[in-house]
Amino acid sequence: MKKWSGVALTERSAAQQHFLDLCALTGHPTPAEADPEGEWFTFERGAGKSGGGDGFADVWKRGFFAIEYKGRHKDLDKACPQILLYREALENPPLLAVCDLDRIIIHPNFTATAKKVYLIELAALPEPRNLEILRDLFHAPDKLRPGATSRAIT
Repeated sequence: MKKWSGVALTERSAAQQHFLDLCALTGHPTPAEADPEGEWFTFERGAGKSGGGDGFADVWKRGFFAIEYKGRHKDLDKACPQILLYREALENPPLLAVCDLDRIIIHPNFTATAKKVYLIELAALPEPRNLEILRDLFHAPDKLRPGATSRAIT
């Protein structure tokens, strides 16, 4: 992922290639390899927004995740509400993520669990725990389920 440190491409120009690199890094097939029909793993998945209107999730894999990309150094806190608007139309994936090429922020979306956020700085991606989190995003979302339920906290 070192190649991304100096890239000045826009979100639109970089997002899909960045995601394909993440696939390669985690040993996961790309959307076109895994789902040539684009029915359960695809870029630009159309989604109705809760409250009305239509939009697109940048990357979606049924039962795993929805990812929203933003341009480098953009406010990812503003990207989170955007992906939340698509959540129901995307079959409520267990992981919601936002990425700006330098950071990946994963928000587990499991029912009745405490809030937990995973932040991976791309510069620190080679660290074993960060690679494990990224692999879990692609291969084993249940491993990112927060351990404490909200019921146990209250």
